[in-house]
Amino acid sequence: MDWIESLQFLNTLLTSGIVIFSFALAVYLLLYNFRNRVARIFSALLACVLVVYFVELAIAGAPLEASLHWLRFQWVGIALTPAAYFHFTHALLEATNDHSRKRVWVLRVAYFLGALILAGALFTDRIVWDGVQQVGAIHLRAGPQFWVFFAYFLLLVFWGVANVLRAWERCLTSTSRRRMAYLAVASLAPAVGVFPYLVLVGWPQRLPGVFLWVLLVLGNVMVSLMLLLMAYTVAFFGALTPDRVVKHRFVRYLLRGPFQATVVVAIIVAAYRSDGLLGLSPFRLALFGVVLAILVVQLAVEWSKPLIDRLLYRRDEAEIVWLQSLSNRLLTTTDLRQFLENVLTALCDLLRMPGAFVAVVEGDTARVEVVCGIPTMGPEIPLPPEDRESATARLRSRDRLYIWNGYWLLPLYARPEYEPGASAGEQEHSLPMVGILGIRARAPEPDLTPEEETLLMSLASQIEAALEDRFIQQTLFGLLERMIPQIDEIQRRREMFQEGTRALARLADPLETPEFPQWVRDALAHYWGGPKLTRSPLLGLQVVERAAEEHGGPVNALRAVLLRAMERLRPEGDRSLTATEWLLYNILELKFIRGYRVRDVAMRLAMSESDFYRKQRVAIQELARVLAEMEREERRMRGAR
Repeated sequence: MDWIESLQFLNTLLTSGIVIFSFALAVYLLLYNFRNRVARIFSALLACVLVVYFVELAIAGAPLEASLHWLRFQWVGIALTPAAYFHFTHALLEATNDHSRKRVWVLRVAYFLGALILAGALFTDRIVWDGVQQVGAIHLRAGPQFWVFFAYFLLLVFWGVANVLRAWERCLTSTSRRRMAYLAVASLAPAVGVFPYLVLVGWPQRLPGVFLWVLLVLGNVMVSLMLLLMAYTVAFFGALTPDRVVKHRFVRYLLRGPFQATVVVAIIVAAYRSDGLLGLSPFRLALFGVVLAILVVQLAVEWSKPLIDRLLYRRDEAEIVWLQSLSNRLLTTTDLRQFLENVLTALCDLLRMPGAFVAVVEGDTARVEVVCGIPTMGPEIPLPPEDRESATARLRSRDRLYIWNGYWLLPLYARPEYEPGASAGEQEHSLPMVGILGIRARAPEPDLTPEEETLLMSLASQIEAALEDRFIQQTLFGLLERMIPQIDEIQRRREMFQEGTRALARLADPLETPEFPQWVRDALAHYWGGPKLTRSPLLGLQVVERAAEEHGGPVNALRAVLLRAMERLRPEGDRSLTATEWLLYNILELKFIRGYRVRDVAMRLAMSESDFYRKQRVAIQELARVLAEMEREERRMRGAR
């Protein structure tokens, strides 16, 4: 067995994996953590590692002459890695509120020296020169000024390690200390991975060449694991989502992205090294192998999902299982309509009816939700008959069915929660109506057989359950929509605490605080008087202080400023209650200035109450934006003076 050739093959696979994972991790951090400074700098460090290992992969098996230009290009990553690593550790310390002007100047000098070393390596022979191939490994020779790079590299790497240890000591919580400990262990990965050892000492002729490739393989395995550990830890910096979401997203991304890509590369390389296997050409082996690898990896990820979830959510396993099962059972509007269509189709087929419909009760009207076999049915029908209570009393003797315009109608009620001592009829009378099942009559009077009546009631109970579940879900979604801004605010606070006092200092400016739109909403809610207006933080705005001189007090001034901001949202032309461009202004003016009730405003603007609340939130956010612009204009005017 040719051990060197086997180790070279394994080293190529590991190098390919490092290239793929470095690129994928940098993209992941820029995609999900771009706002965080630590993540952005770590992405730059990953880019340096990516360049070094990409060149190693590009020259694998290539002749010496063709590799010399690639080896010099490799110094783009080698020369800048120490400065990028020091920059990363400096950002970690600043995240713990440890700021230093000295480190900032050292960082600038480090990047300057890195650029000089890079220029020397690319265009001169003072850093590296010539090229040599030893036991299958190609490398440049050390130039007369290589010691400058060596000292620069060691100084910044050891200083960076000291920064990480200092950051670990400054962590106060067990979670932050644990994550910083991961970084302290894995922080040497860039130095271990990119330093050109063979340029420094070469390979002794007396040692077997297999030892070199064993060391290269072990080094790449260590670098791979350390880079993964560092990227996993950095993924939590600045994340605006809970830790469990970050874990699940990160692991899923690794398995479906870089891991699968690495397996595909391994299959391709192995196929071209197995020429003639099974009588197939390397191209066909690679083609079949890639297809098989993609399918197998995807199936393996799906099959291992319960195990992965159990490992990631050890403490919250029961709650996570409940949330996952809930998401699978929620009914969207399309799901509800498809279900009702299936029920109506079965009803018409089994009872031999020409058509049917289901209407959802909304106030004093019933909105048609699903129609089967009735092409002329309109979107809305009046609740038949108008005197619902007397009609219900009359129709009970007919088993809940009554006749209306050629239809047999069956009221649909919410599912009862039976009370001890109450009869079924009493409970049904007190239940709210959720819908109407209409069947196109096949006879002037209901002529259902006992079996057909049983089938009708069974299918009607399924429709009742679906309508009630959908109503409960819509109520829940409405509550969640109101909670989402508060959840986002908590996550932004979490990010600020992670970033340190520099981020927290932004809270001193009322325009930057996440509560600013809420302050605007509170002031509008008490526009005509109340503590949320008289004690509003908005009273401290400079634009309000200036208006106080004209309106005889800060409270009246705040009213005037809010009204002026609202007028900026007013479109030009005659007012309309139905035009889209007037919607935000109408909501604010009718609800807060005129003081109309929500139901009255929604009726005037021809919208549902749930839609009104969504549009009201948008209107308040727009008003807060306009008010912030007015405050910035006032600050610029005072600054100009």
